[in-house]
Amino acid sequence: MEKVIAALNKQRPDAFDLLGSVIFTSLHKRIIGFAIQSRLPAMYSSKGPVEAGGLMYYGPDMVAGYRRVAYYIDKILKGTKPADLPVEQPTKFELVINLKAAKQIGLTIPPNVLARADRVIK
Repeated sequence: MEKVIAALNKQRPDAFDLLGSVIFTSLHKRIIGFAIQSRLPAMYSSKGPVEAGGLMYYGPDMVAGYRRVAYYIDKILKGTKPADLPVEQPTKFELVINLKAAKQIGLTIPPNVLARADRVIK
C-alpha cells in the first residue's frame, strides 16, 4: 500500500475509482484518509466506504440484487433447473454522495447531481 500511495503522490491523478477487492475492503479507512488528505475525488465500489467518509458510490442496488437471488433460490428449491434460469444483470442502480467528504476536499457537487442522488450523506 505504501508503494501505491507514493506513486499516487508522484503522479497526482485528478481522481480515482476504487474497484472492489478484499484487499481494498480491508484497507478502505486508510484509502479514504489518503483521498481526503490528498484532496482527491474518489468513487468506491460499495456504499460502505462512502458511509465511512468516502466521497461517492455509483453502482448496483445490492438490496434489489439480493431480492433477485431469493427469487432464484425459490425457483430452484421448487424444482427449476439452474441451467434453465436466465442470467440477469442489475437493473436498479444507486448514487450515494457524502457531502462531508466533498467539503473536506473542496469539491462542490452541482445541485442537479445532488437531486439525482438516491442518498446524500450530510
